[in-house]
Amino acid sequence: MHNDVIKVTNEKIVKPQGKIYIVYFSSTSNNTHRFIQKLEVKNSRIPYDIKEEILVDQEYVLITPTYSGGGEFKSGAVPKQVINFLNKKQNRDLCRGIMASGNTNFGNTFAMAGPILSKKLNVPLLYQFELLGTKNDVETIKNILVDFWIKPENKKISTLSGNFESDEYITLNAKTKLFDWDKDNFKLDFAAAKSYLKNHIIPNSKKFNSTKERIEYLVKNKYYDEKIINKYSIAKIENLTNQAYSYNHYFPTFVSALKFFNAYALKSFDGKEYLENYEDRVIMNALFFGDGKISKAKKILNEIMLGRFQPATPTFLNAGKKQRGEYVSCYLLRIEDNMESIARGISTSLQLSKSGGGVALCLTNLRECGAPIKNIANQATGVIPVMKILEDSFSYANQLGQRQGAGAVYLNAHHPDIMSFLDTKRENADEKIRIKSLSLGIVIPNITFELAKDNKDMALFSPYDIKKVYKKSMTDISVTQEYYKMLNNPKIKKTFISARKLFQTIAELHFESGYPYLLFDDTVNNRNAHPGRIVMSNLCSEIIQVSTASKYNNDLSFKHIGQDISCNLGSVNIAKMMESGSEFSQSIEEAIYALDHVSRNSNLSTAPSIKEGNKNNHALGLGAMNLHGFLATNHIFYNSKEAVDFTNIFFYTMAYHAFKASNKLAEHFGSFVEFKNSKFADGSYFDKYTQCDKEKWKPATKKIKELFDKYQIEIPTQNDWKKLVTKIKTIGIANSHLMAVAPTGSISYLSACTPSLQPIVSPVEVRKEGKLGRVYVPAYKINVDNLPYYLSGAYEIGPNPIIDIAAAAQQHVDQAISLTLFMTDKTTTRDLNKAYIKAFKQGCSSIYYVRVRQEVLENSENYQCDACVI
Repeated sequence: MHNDVIKVTNEKIVKPQGKIYIVYFSSTSNNTHRFIQKLEVKNSRIPYDIKEEILVDQEYVLITPTYSGGGEFKSGAVPKQVINFLNKKQNRDLCRGIMASGNTNFGNTFAMAGPILSKKLNVPLLYQFELLGTKNDVETIKNILVDFWIKPENKKISTLSGNFESDEYITLNAKTKLFDWDKDNFKLDFAAAKSYLKNHIIPNSKKFNSTKERIEYLVKNKYYDEKIINKYSIAKIENLTNQAYSYNHYFPTFVSALKFFNAYALKSFDGKEYLENYEDRVIMNALFFGDGKISKAKKILNEIMLGRFQPATPTFLNAGKKQRGEYVSCYLLRIEDNMESIARGISTSLQLSKSGGGVALCLTNLRECGAPIKNIANQATGVIPVMKILEDSFSYANQLGQRQGAGAVYLNAHHPDIMSFLDTKRENADEKIRIKSLSLGIVIPNITFELAKDNKDMALFSPYDIKKVYKKSMTDISVTQEYYKMLNNPKIKKTFISARKLFQTIAELHFESGYPYLLFDDTVNNRNAHPGRIVMSNLCSEIIQVSTASKYNNDLSFKHIGQDISCNLGSVNIAKMMESGSEFSQSIEEAIYALDHVSRNSNLSTAPSIKEGNKNNHALGLGAMNLHGFLATNHIFYNSKEAVDFTNIFFYTMAYHAFKASNKLAEHFGSFVEFKNSKFADGSYFDKYTQCDKEKWKPATKKIKELFDKYQIEIPTQNDWKKLVTKIKTIGIANSHLMAVAPTGSISYLSACTPSLQPIVSPVEVRKEGKLGRVYVPAYKINVDNLPYYLSGAYEIGPNPIIDIAAAAQQHVDQAISLTLFMTDKTTTRDLNKAYIKAFKQGCSSIYYVRVRQEVLENSENYQCDACVI
């Protein structure tokens, strides 16, 4: 937390002379001592034993921890050893500045030893920072000491731009964490965003005199794709630009501005200049989506500028750029039990990673360790060697050094390698099998839960034998339906483990690593509207679609191209959608159109099976974010029946308009290929809306009914659904899948809203961002009035309300919801298992990630009620 130098009186601050020198106090934990050594400056330590005394003979800066328990010089905040040291006049007179550590959870008493000593000694408070300090704190303190000690002309440059510039925005952002009921410090974050633009962005942005000059320069220098630009006249682009700037967009939070300019804005090839503002990036998205039709471009621009619809990162980042990755968020590949399929899976993963997408692969069909090869027993090495190759491949494809490729692998719970698969994520796993960066997912059939409930052993079936007996791969049968047939079939080799032991191991690993993801096999397949089986999910566990096997020749060319999966994602902002009122339906229509356009304009030639799946299905994944933000700003607690009621009705309404939009697209593009064989064609998928009690899908609480009335959002009636289903049966829908709720990590920070459907973790979240280190993220539109609805974060609320929310939405989402569970270190494996069972029983499709907050760091020390020792 970088504070400007504070002048405590009107007198001139006496700057120190000579070599940089600090004096510090450290408790017996030696945490401060180890931190000080990293500063690499001359230093002296104040003795722990109060009977020992030291006298300094040169000017110094004092660094002290803060103790809890009071705000006075003589007791509480300032350690008694520091008080004893300063009781010597010579030590007091030579002190030139103060730095202090503390705990930001103490609000306005954070690092209180600093201001107390600053006032007492009449010296400036140079810096306050939290707990053990970070690498960023080390660098910041070094720079402050140089700045404080040495003449300006000798200062080192250490800023985001590499030039001398004010870092006022860091101070303003940090102060948002210091909450005071009498001061709305959250507003300082907006000031931080303005300061960031003023002091860093504007001075480092390239200036253009006109839209024409800007477009011509960016096309000529190969920043913008002339194929997109040339579909419009300059006059039309100027008109669209005027529209974009008419919204007077501003970044409501520092992190939203930081995220945009760090991750999305176009920069010069040498990285020294910013070439786009937010409006310019939205314009390029609108031009891409408009595909030469300026009226459509204007409609999409309106949705994005109003914050109602946000394309996923790959689309928003790459739209209109000459040098770009693909618009698609992620991909799913199934691997068959032959070397050609394995080789193809690895090479395709490399190709897809190169263009920026995350890749998930299904390994269920690979024969287990010890299975025969060419009828010779005990030859197969199982899934782990393939996982190791994939992990190395994703690490190698690091996207020009920007980030490592991202990959995940899924395995059925009844695969014989399941326990060794899980062991790869153990903290103490042997390096030969340890998987560090590859994500793991497990496909869990209903029978697994039933066997665990009855405390029975579960059979693990050989995929090699299943293929011989069923003439199908293991993924293409229902383990639940065929379990007892396979159990009694002597031709299928099986081994046994305790079903409860499997769930115990899963829970243990969730504590250690957050993995594995869980996909509930029968839940998703029983709900599946399409022929074939869902066999896996993606990196964030929200995509669930049918895939089919490919067959290869010996030279790895295709004998038969199957269908694999791509994810065309985007999200609506729930709060902004509710504010859209009568335009709700139009907003969903534009969002569905935009995602459909991505599906029809992505180059997937490097992955023929994915290209085939996308061509046949044009599957989309429209999600939502800012649920907690909307609830809190409307004074609804996240863990309330009103929150569940709202989620249910919102997604019910959203689903209706999504299907309506896809039906409209079908009038132009026709239906997806397998429409006639889907449950959409006969209308049976929609029975839950058309064949139920007319009152079923209406608000159950007075508060939510009043909210929808207030925002003038019409809730579809059963008659509305019946009319729509009649049109769908006649015309079809353009997209095989329409909705999927992704985690929305980056785009929720960009949009300054709460992520996905999950609750916030804290009213002011602490994040680490690149060179800046620690930054602070206030919740959506937080103020003193709505603060009580934000005070209980995800860890305080616990998993049950989050599951209730996800289950309510899942009723209307045709794919899945990226469901993250939050636990404290007081949680047991039994508690985790209860959460899995609750999610499973309530119809959730998957569990994405489990986050466990450690309340007390190992080896930390509580010294005299000291919660703040660095």
